[in-house]
Amino acid sequence: MTETQPLSNKKPIIIEEYLDHVWAEKGLSAHTISAYRRDLTTLALWLETSAKELKQAGSADIQGYLGHRYALQHSPRSTARHLSCFRGFYSWLVRESRIRVNPTELIDSMKLGRPLPKSMAESDVEKLLDEPDASIVLELRDKAMLELLYATGLRVSELISLTMSQVNQRQGVVRTFGKGSKERLVPVGETALEWLQQYLQEARPQLLPPGASDTLFPSRRGRVMTRQAFWHRIGLYARRAGIPYAVSPHLLRHAFATHLLNHGADLRVVQLLLGHSDLSTTQIYTHIARERMKSLHSQHHPRG
Repeated sequence: MTETQPLSNKKPIIIEEYLDHVWAEKGLSAHTISAYRRDLTTLALWLETSAKELKQAGSADIQGYLGHRYALQHSPRSTARHLSCFRGFYSWLVRESRIRVNPTELIDSMKLGRPLPKSMAESDVEKLLDEPDASIVLELRDKAMLELLYATGLRVSELISLTMSQVNQRQGVVRTFGKGSKERLVPVGETALEWLQQYLQEARPQLLPPGASDTLFPSRRGRVMTRQAFWHRIGLYARRAGIPYAVSPHLLRHAFATHLLNHGADLRVVQLLLGHSDLSTTQIYTHIARERMKSLHSQHHPRG
């Protein structure tokens, strides 16, 4: 059975009940809720082969599913994400008195090394930012978005959902809402502000009739841009710029953090700018900065 087959006529309503619960309790993003739905639906498909429903799964069933993913050569990291999702789901079922035993309780968490996030050289970032043609309406919009993304380190979901009221051009800050709907203020550099102002004066009025919407960066149809559409636009400019690797919005976020640290920024400041609740999440970028320093030392020191 593949992971894309539809479920039988028995719709797993219990999944939607759980997702309503975690959305209300934790304020998770639509992207995270979608991932949870996909993971739990895939497990439900797996259990159907044994004529079982989600509430009937035992520890052996969950382990069998994880082994199934291993056999299909899925990445350990994505499988670990599935297990984490299942833990939350079955813990909720126990609290709701729908089952008595959590089948994931005795399953050990997968031990994963923490990979270093990829980053971009500053020269490649410059190539990317220089690529959009500001004389074209959509490319001027994209130019403003790329400049703002690199200047602030916003998540792509935060960027595409920005409204006019969230940007204070006079104070040079963006007010955004991250994971768990946590609000933070992020300063915007002068260059990004200049491009944003040019976009607002020249391009946005051509994408939206006056007063039609508060969306800061609308699509060509005047709607909120999708994550996929912005990924596609970045990929287009990266190819045009001759950058020989895949470039994504998240890669620019990594570049924002790494380049700040390379230029002496304090780690806790970077943590606040990125909206990380735990400093350990931000500390991974110090490894990149150290590797960069080692590389520069080896390259330029006479005895490197």
